[in-house]
Amino acid sequence: MSPLAARLAVLATVLGATGVSIGAPAATVAAADPCAKIAGKQFVPPADALACLKSFPFNETLRQNVLTVVSRVFDFYTFEDYYLKSPPPFQDSTVNIRAELARINRTHYATDYDFNQDLYFFTNQLNDGHTRWLPNCQTTFQNLLPAPLVTLEEKGVQNVFVAPDSVEFVSLLGTAYTSFFDSIGFNWKRLAGAKVLKIEGQDPYEYAKVIAATKSGNYLDHGVRVNSVFSSYRISGNDYSQRFGDIAGPAFPDLTSLTLTLVPVNSTRAETVKVPFLSNYLGEPFTNKADFWAANCAANDETNGVDFKNDAQMAKISAQKATKLAKASIVQDVGPKSAVGLPSQFQPSLPTVPGSEGVIKSYILPDNKTGVMFVGSFEPDDFDQFQTDVQDTFTQFQAAGLTQLIVDLTNNGGGFVCLGHFLHAFLSGTNSLGSFPNPGYQSTNRANPLAQKILVSDIALGLTDNFSFYTPDNWAFINNTDMPLTHNYMQPPNTRTINGQKFIESQRFADICPIVVDLPAEPFFPPEKIAIVGNANCASTCAMFSTLMNERHNTTIAIFGGAPDFPMQFKGMAGNQVLEWFDIDSEIKTANLKDDPLAPPDLLVNADFRHNWRIAYSFLDETRPIEYVSELPHFRFAYTSDTYNNPQNLWTFAAGKLF
Repeated sequence: MSPLAARLAVLATVLGATGVSIGAPAATVAAADPCAKIAGKQFVPPADALACLKSFPFNETLRQNVLTVVSRVFDFYTFEDYYLKSPPPFQDSTVNIRAELARINRTHYATDYDFNQDLYFFTNQLNDGHTRWLPNCQTTFQNLLPAPLVTLEEKGVQNVFVAPDSVEFVSLLGTAYTSFFDSIGFNWKRLAGAKVLKIEGQDPYEYAKVIAATKSGNYLDHGVRVNSVFSSYRISGNDYSQRFGDIAGPAFPDLTSLTLTLVPVNSTRAETVKVPFLSNYLGEPFTNKADFWAANCAANDETNGVDFKNDAQMAKISAQKATKLAKASIVQDVGPKSAVGLPSQFQPSLPTVPGSEGVIKSYILPDNKTGVMFVGSFEPDDFDQFQTDVQDTFTQFQAAGLTQLIVDLTNNGGGFVCLGHFLHAFLSGTNSLGSFPNPGYQSTNRANPLAQKILVSDIALGLTDNFSFYTPDNWAFINNTDMPLTHNYMQPPNTRTINGQKFIESQRFADICPIVVDLPAEPFFPPEKIAIVGNANCASTCAMFSTLMNERHNTTIAIFGGAPDFPMQFKGMAGNQVLEWFDIDSEIKTANLKDDPLAPPDLLVNADFRHNWRIAYSFLDETRPIEYVSELPHFRFAYTSDTYNNPQNLWTFAAGKLF
């Protein structure tokens, strides 16, 4: 059976089990179709969203297809054996991955939604944003609360508040969102700035820790995850935006409301308020249940990988999927609209310097000695432009005679691995790289039997880095000389025992990074005059960059937010490269190994199972991945009402404290 025929057969099975037939009268179909009820609406009550999602019955064929893919992709996952007993202080991220897959395989589920949500949360609670099951079908709705929460300090005491800018922030969602609350007579605006005493009957920080432990995911460190439950500023889509946070913007429409005990502004009396959620639809247009499944749930032309040697297949995929540049990034929010624009009055009023059109925004503070470079992401629209933007920024900083630099990494989810290496080399200067000229980390990938077959086949086929991430010309030896195309860097493999398991990985190698600007021999700013600030929601390439700056230069790092008296690392998850499902499936197909008994089948559903494909090893201890190296910030500061959503105020504060 062809992949298309298989998808159509599954679609017919799923829809047939609902009792909806092609010849049924339109009125009857509409009455029995909870998806038709909400078709065409941007915002809907969570109960209505959930009714649509749960209208698709559990399908055993889909479960077996999905779990076969997930299980076989886990064979490539670099950190699997560490999870059997994660080292302190990350011991709460301890999971027996294979046992969990077995549990999910034998669990009875009523609906397709229940199965996928269970799998989603299992992978999510690995707390590794690189390695997650992301089902497009079941994550089409995101709950949004008109009372995003923040942690702020007043008069030396920290408490949780409804974000003081809630009215300005939430209003940016538009009247399609806010009019719902008007229609039910709920005055959400009066909650702005209220002090929160309890959430669902619990101390608000304790509730935040529960959400961080059960829902947030993404970051190995519990303290970092706690910070992600609150609202915060960031750069998204090359512009300033504000996250709702994991409490106010959860991925699924399971909750209809959140109960807050609070004291409103200009009041001394505590009251308990049940704040309604409203679900934001993030998927493709649909008119009924069949449309919904076809548009969002069934596999499409870009779900599964392609043979990169096949021109006809390559012509069907987007330019982004064809790109062969190593990335390390997390999916910070499942929904693309989970970050709404930062209200304009809280955006920096300072003029930007050249090179600020993309993911980097740079400024000169009023003290005329401090430069600020807000690096919102390492995944720009243009790889080369990122480098020229950095060069342009520093040319301006030098011309202005600046003497110190703040780098803001708030909510930086990572991106191109080489851009993190580039920024480190640019800031430190090539003379400081010393005996290890490569600006990144020693790296390996997992040498499982299928991975070894892929590399052997790639070499035999004469493939290059235009076709595969496995080919040797992607990498350099540790002495920084390029690998020849015929070098099998998995033979002999390195073998270690991790938590009683035999772990087999490749030989160590380094990245080859295309640099399009001249790197300075000496740094523009001395190491002691560079400071990094952020909220520790800094993952993947961002985590590698900040760890490089810490391990090699002892750069001052200051983190804002988090629960008071609760430890927090300065970085999130520090994987070395992520492969999406499309990527690893393409590697297998391009190596002519799709028929190998170890290879996963094509997915029948529209989803992604991404995984961390490479390890980066610490300079401080080359036997340990930097993922598991505990590195605390030099400074911890609480957010205040002046800094939680106002980057310029935060930078001014930091300049006065860190230099």
